[in-house]
Amino acid sequence: MSVMYEPRGRAREYAPLAVNHYRGCSHGCKYCYVPTIPPYKFNPNGRREFHASPSPRPMVVEKLERECRRMHGHGERVLLSFTTDPYQPIDTEYRLTRAVIETLHRYGYAVQILTKGGTRSLCDLDCFMAADAYAATMTTLSDVESKKWEPLAALPADRIEALGQFHAAGIPTWVSLEPVLDPGVALQIIRETHTFVDLFKIGKLNHHQLAEEVDWRAFALDSVGLCESLEQPYYIKRDLAALLPRGGLGKFHVAVADIERVANVATPCLQPSLI
Repeated sequence: MSVMYEPRGRAREYAPLAVNHYRGCSHGCKYCYVPTIPPYKFNPNGRREFHASPSPRPMVVEKLERECRRMHGHGERVLLSFTTDPYQPIDTEYRLTRAVIETLHRYGYAVQILTKGGTRSLCDLDCFMAADAYAATMTTLSDVESKKWEPLAALPADRIEALGQFHAAGIPTWVSLEPVLDPGVALQIIRETHTFVDLFKIGKLNHHQLAEEVDWRAFALDSVGLCESLEQPYYIKRDLAALLPRGGLGKFHVAVADIERVANVATPCLQPSLI
């Protein structure tokens, strides 16, 4: 199995390429979908093992280097990561994320990080380039709610601090507003962070009973209206966008093709821009 792969389904809206260099994640997020898919799905202790015993994928950097040697990049952004977190606590021991970033850069790829690790990620800020991107998943602004839903992830203020520092360093930033646990809070996150976030990717909550209690069409309309009023670039994920009326997306909505076009050039040494 290849280390670097092309995501499918909903994940394809986030990135054209991805690498998962750890197995499992100790953040313990209650809404995490990964324990519901193979191989964890068929294990009665799968969720517990996924969160309790994260580990590096064997020889992952060496395998990635062999793949990159066979096919050099042209500035394409590779997302770290979909099925794990690149800056969960064990990365302070293994430092695999830095090794993966350096390997991808060496062969002409850019990277985009998606993490709830907060300021743990600042240890690698020096190896980011302007063609890269840094993103945080934000679900709440409350420490109490964060500890309830994401027990060992960085607290919201810590994630916001990391976003601000990457933005100040000239690295494009984005925020994943998915899952949306409280629509009002998601809108408040946009209000409080839009000055240092280049793009919001806005989704909904799936596969959870709380989702049935939300008027997702109203949330989609409110999200579009807020981002348009702030002149803030945003991307509404397809399952949420499907609830909007025809022509419901405004001029600041960014298409997937436009998001990918920024890094899809002959060299990864680009100037800072929108995501």
